[in-house]
Amino acid sequence: MISDFAGKTAVLTGAGSGFGLECARIGAKLGMNLVLVDVQQDALQAAEAELTAAGAQVLARRVDVGNAAQMEALAAEVAQRFGAPHLVFNNAGVGTGGLVWENSVKDWEWVLGVNLMGVVHGVRLFTPMMLEAAAKDPAYRGHIVNTASMAGLLAPPNMGIYNVSKHAVVSLSETLYQDLALVTDQVSASVLCPFFVPTGISQSQRNRPDGQAAEKPTRSQLIGQAMIDKAVTSGKVTATDVAQLVFDAVAAGRFYIYSHPKALASVQTRLEDVLQARNPTDPFADKPELGVSLRKALRGTA
Repeated sequence: MISDFAGKTAVLTGAGSGFGLECARIGAKLGMNLVLVDVQQDALQAAEAELTAAGAQVLARRVDVGNAAQMEALAAEVAQRFGAPHLVFNNAGVGTGGLVWENSVKDWEWVLGVNLMGVVHGVRLFTPMMLEAAAKDPAYRGHIVNTASMAGLLAPPNMGIYNVSKHAVVSLSETLYQDLALVTDQVSASVLCPFFVPTGISQSQRNRPDGQAAEKPTRSQLIGQAMIDKAVTSGKVTATDVAQLVFDAVAAGRFYIYSHPKALASVQTRLEDVLQARNPTDPFADKPELGVSLRKALRGTA
């Protein structure tokens, strides 16, 4: 846990909007040095200008978090400018939906590249720096926060590619927590599992690389996009709320971070399915009209 954030360094991916930007704003208020990472240049520049004006020391870099070489260059620059970071927020993420067999290879490469490999690169590059700092200074404290999703604890239909990426992040984060506990008491980890919160993730396609351009969307992908748009934009918990939850968890040394604790009832049902070896429960059991409308839409009978 980190008790005093002033003068410490935070690395935040996906810092141009959503949770990343709101965490950066809190970090600036707390007197942190900020490393802002995003793939969207205009959003990154706006964030850099705002947070520099707020008095923070800022290093802003346009980086594709799924690109190993770009992340390695970033880590080297962070070490040179600020030394080992104290808070690493592996937050960059993209979303896409559709029936799982309809996703193209490019879809898989893009979503897993950002959502999973972006976290992998953040962990493999910054954790050794943090452990080295801890070995040199008994007062050093570090924390890694990885953004997963409630989709990392559930398996909602028509968004399988996203579910797969986020389940992997939950597993990686839980293992990271356990691995760190084996070797140090000075560095730990958390996993953020938000539910539907108004951010820019529902418009992720805007930042899709040219080499991974999407093919013409299928019926299920169009339906999935509409569902995600509606759910995300109607969320009552804000990105600002979630950012505060992140800092509270880091200060308390809490691993699981939930934006919507009521959603855990669905997680409990899923785990009971597993424990009882019963078939997966209908995800629309509580709202059957949604299941009816989705089935009709996918079957072309709506």
